[in-house]
Amino acid sequence: MSNTIYIGYYFKVEPIIPAVEILIAELGYAGFESFVETEEGVTAYIQKEEWDTAILKDVQILNSNEFQIDYTFEEIEQVNWNEEWEKNFKPIVVGDACTIRATFHNTPSTKYDIVIEPKMSFGTGHHETTHMMIQHIINNELTNKSVLDMGCGTGVLAILAEMKGAKPIDAIDIDNWCYTNSLENVARNKCKHISVYQGDASLLKNKTYDVVLANINRNILLSDISKYANCLQKKGMLFLSGFYENDIPIIEAECNTNGLKLEDKLKRNNWVSLKFIN
Repeated sequence: MSNTIYIGYYFKVEPIIPAVEILIAELGYAGFESFVETEEGVTAYIQKEEWDTAILKDVQILNSNEFQIDYTFEEIEQVNWNEEWEKNFKPIVVGDACTIRATFHNTPSTKYDIVIEPKMSFGTGHHETTHMMIQHIINNELTNKSVLDMGCGTGVLAILAEMKGAKPIDAIDIDNWCYTNSLENVARNKCKHISVYQGDASLLKNKTYDVVLANINRNILLSDISKYANCLQKKGMLFLSGFYENDIPIIEAECNTNGLKLEDKLKRNNWVSLKFIN
């Protein structure tokens, strides 16, 4: 991946809240894979081979009268993600129980301490969806339960699941950056029960889990919920995030069709995370 060429978009946004969160979500749907929030807005990255000049045509917030959004873009030979990250990254504390931090931060007093370097991966805990998924993991009993972290990004959810006593754990992401970054973060946190794979939901054939974690986006979730349901053990738990509150009806309907019942909901700004059981 050292020769991967990226296109970097630099967005200036006014007002930043809530525009940046909406912008990141819509850019994710458009195919952008990594984001750095800045004082002026957000920087977004997409691999050049996935990019075309019409990449922003469905990013509706750019046409909104509520926000002023300007941008420039350029081709980047290789992104120094750690440098970009260190400029902006602050430790995250979730529920006074879990801290996600970098090696250069002080050791916290929370029960769960996760040390990561995200490279080009998404899922540091800053974004509402990751934050809520972490809350779900903290709030549920996972001892000796088999877990799938689908779309694992940095591997944070899988790592926390192991800290909560889960085993064995599979972490899967289609992106090579995420795959290699998760391997590194798993080793960095001395995890012993996590296997990391590069791929998509096709890897779930003949697999079964007590718990499935999927923080991706609405369209991929809707496509793959049936696969998650098929690999979920009886009395299993499915945790979903990566979508807005107004997406709940369509997500819940698809889950109901696959024998899953909504049991719990977390909301953070306009983002939600849902717990289903079978």
